[in-house]
Amino acid sequence: MSKFRLAHLGLALAALGFTAAAPVVGLAPAYAAETVRPEIGKPLQQAQQQMKSGKNKEALATLRQLDSVSGKSANETYLIEMTRLGAAVQAGDYDTAAKASETLLASGKLSAAQKSQVSDGLIGIYMRAGDLNKANAAIEKQLKERDDPKLRAYLLQNYYKQGNVAALENELRTAEKRGSLSEDQLGMLANIQLKKNDKAGYVNTIEKLAANYPKAQYWSDLLNRVQGKPGFASRLSVDVYRLKLANNLMKKPSEFMEMAQLVLQAKAPAEAVKVVDKGYKAGALGTGPDAERHQRLKDLAEKNLAEQNKNLATTEADLNKLGDEDGLLALGYALVQAGQADKGLKMMEAAIKSGKLKYPEDAKLHLGEAYATAGKKQQAISTLRTVGGKDGAADLARYFIMAINKPAA
Repeated sequence: MSKFRLAHLGLALAALGFTAAAPVVGLAPAYAAETVRPEIGKPLQQAQQQMKSGKNKEALATLRQLDSVSGKSANETYLIEMTRLGAAVQAGDYDTAAKASETLLASGKLSAAQKSQVSDGLIGIYMRAGDLNKANAAIEKQLKERDDPKLRAYLLQNYYKQGNVAALENELRTAEKRGSLSEDQLGMLANIQLKKNDKAGYVNTIEKLAANYPKAQYWSDLLNRVQGKPGFASRLSVDVYRLKLANNLMKKPSEFMEMAQLVLQAKAPAEAVKVVDKGYKAGALGTGPDAERHQRLKDLAEKNLAEQNKNLATTEADLNKLGDEDGLLALGYALVQAGQADKGLKMMEAAIKSGKLKYPEDAKLHLGEAYATAGKKQQAISTLRTVGGKDGAADLARYFIMAINKPAA
């Protein structure tokens, strides 16, 4: 970053007519006609020759002799500071370079374009010298005159280095109003929130990262964090696994095993068969010392699915007779997973309309998942947007929408 700004300063010097090999009058063609006294001109020429030979520190020493010369004209001061700026940058004397830049900016001899270039260079000098407060002040001054995305990026970087959370968050909010934040900008905010132990803010930022820049690392972090939020209902763990599976985050044999067991408990054997099959295809199941356990789970899932299909009419009739809406909701979901989407979705919709469910928000969450499984994207999103509650269902519904729109890469 700093090197870029110093390079930018070199361009600014070139734009102002400065080159180490140029005669003194070449430093500023616009003012070449103005008189330069010999006591000023000769040391300037000497300093320039020293710079040409790479003796920039010596050039600075020569220029310091001119500080004691009285009665300098504005043009003479301008030429001295232009030369001093070039020598100081080459010598790595950023304090001297900054003072020369400040003098030039106050001289009134720079055009608007030149002033902008020297201002950019001054920002680079401050940043290279580690004086981030002055750099930020210079950036903010520039931003009042022109909106420059690069300068805003430097400002954010500086706030991040300083740990200035309030200023960083304020600038990020401003940036967000202009459009979505970059991955780096969100990453900066997340890191600071993590250091502050701002758990709610961190999860919110990671959620934005997962939504806009879907990567496995963001999704994994997000799903691990949501389960740790106060009040998260353990019954929703199966839905967390569904999100992991949808985003290809499941890698361990234990994950496939646990998810399959959870969906079997939820009476969705067709889904359990799918989970086990994916585990086998991924090479996570069917190998190693637990291969026999994997096979027993596979057999159990297939047996439960066969029994559910065999007893489907009887089961549905019994649930209707008992008025067991929760049972009908679960059966409807199982049917969607088994490929009977139309029948299953109608059954789930009717159960929700009954108003007799134990967990109505969970029901809407599962209906949204079922719509997604059936390939009905818009219905899934519309339904998931209605999920409320504070036990994790609303969070998971929002995450399912994210996964539907932009699954993890």
